[in-house]
Amino acid sequence: MSQSDEELARRAAAGDGRHAFAMLVSRHQSDVRRTLRRLTRGDAALADDLAQESFVKAWRSIGEFRGESSFRTWMFRIAYRSFLSEIRRNAPDTTEVEEHHALHEDDHEGREFMEDFDAAMQRLSPAQRDAVHFSLQRGFSHPEIADIMGIPVGTVKTHVLRGRQRLQELLGQWQEGFSHA
Repeated sequence: MSQSDEELARRAAAGDGRHAFAMLVSRHQSDVRRTLRRLTRGDAALADDLAQESFVKAWRSIGEFRGESSFRTWMFRIAYRSFLSEIRRNAPDTTEVEEHHALHEDDHEGREFMEDFDAAMQRLSPAQRDAVHFSLQRGFSHPEIADIMGIPVGTVKTHVLRGRQRLQELLGQWQEGFSHA
């Protein structure tokens, strides 16, 4: 039987929990890296560095994990804060990064939609973009996003709602195309 994240976190915090923590890293590293790649606009090297930094921070502070939120939420909060720290340190560098897509060349319409979607996401405010990403693309609840981003739940709801409305406006031609297909 597989242990829950919270059980593994308790084991990792008690004594020599390297194996338990390694299991947590294995479970969450792909999602954390994907989110950081989205936040860094496709800069895989920076995202990987931030992911590694985030897991090191989590290992060093695993004893502080209280289980008030899920381990996943706690881990994403650490990763998001690492990203924000990086922006503050190197704002000009992170704003110039272009996003890269690994889509099949024969999927022209899918590639066009993703390019339009990514361009529309970039037109949202940073807070809306992050809230929409955590909600639609990572499946976090509004309270979890509030915990990750360190803002009130009502503010998260507003960012998600306005971000989704703006995306619908910007991607209107795709909605029309889907309804006629």
